Amino acid sequence: MSSNTFYNRSIRKLIVAFGNIFDNITLVRYNSDNTEQERFVVPIAYASKERYAMRLEGDPNLDKKVQMTLPRMSFEMNGIKYDSTRKQNTNTKNYGQNSTTGTISAQYNPVPYNFDFSLYLYVRNIEDGTQLIEHILPYFTPDYTVKVNMIPELGTIKEIPIILNSTEYEVEYEGDRDGDTRMIIWTLNFTLKGYIFGGRTDNIGLIKTSITNIYNNIDQADVVQFVMNTGGVGNYRAGEIVYQGYNLNTATASGQVIKWADNILSLSNIQGNFVSSANIIGKITNSQYTFSSYSVNPTQLAKVVVTPNPTTANANSAYTYTTTITEIPRL
Repeated sequence: MSSNTFYNRSIRKLIVAFGNIFDNITLVRYNSDNTEQERFVVPIAYASKERYAMRLEGDPNLDKKVQMTLPRMSFEMNGIKYDSTRKQNTNTKNYGQNSTTGTISAQYNPVPYNFDFSLYLYVRNIEDGTQLIEHILPYFTPDYTVKVNMIPELGTIKEIPIILNSTEYEVEYEGDRDGDTRMIIWTLNFTLKGYIFGGRTDNIGLIKTSITNIYNNIDQADVVQFVMNTGGVGNYRAGEIVYQGYNLNTATASGQVIKWADNILSLSNIQGNFVSSANIIGKITNSQYTFSSYSVNPTQLAKVVVTPNPTTANANSAYTYTTTITEIPRL
């Protein structure tokens, strides 16, 4: 794990985003002639159902006190589970300009997790509950997507789907069976498909110049030097033909020896592709060695240099490119 201290508040932002969906829900009560009697915003808080119910039921004057307290809503996060179906390449870095420092920062892809939430509606009568439910259910089909600014410094905004899994309710009565004191609790269970972000690296340097050198393919005029492995047999002879394969007629690669010294074999007139796992066989000397590496000095054909315009551009600037191509003729 990283020893760097970081705290992106990823989980906190997801909890706040979930709660904000159900904030400012207005409930209206009507008279018998269907005219409006009163309206008010239903308060919401982060609390478990059991604790909230105990607070409501523990009031010694439940008949009067709860009448003023209800309806209310609360929600809580029940658990977190890794979601392998949304896994991204965790080795990929995202870059952006840090709005706080003005420098370039890098951060690895986030890790996908599913967050289980429960929303509780506490009401006194059936109609209050169904009215609240009708404020919520039409938006979930069965998911509702919100945008969350997960990393404000880098402008990382994620679209977070929230899925409604189930809806149920229960009625709790207090007092004798003939009394009408009751509390109705609706429970809505959700899955939020969120992300957890790791640390980031600040003050990343900008690459403002790209240089590409273009070389020709190896042809018969080029001399290729092979560094041969020890353990082979024989000594190659200058001018002899060497090859890989069962025989020269069916060889997969061949060439002519220019020089053999200090375990380095220099070849020209190369045809085919030599591989390091097979012996290079001398036609005359029957020398046989495998090679570990090779080097060649091919001819440079062109050089391409790309720079931003203006050269002071950064990741968030509007800029173009200046491309300079230099062709190098063969003499």
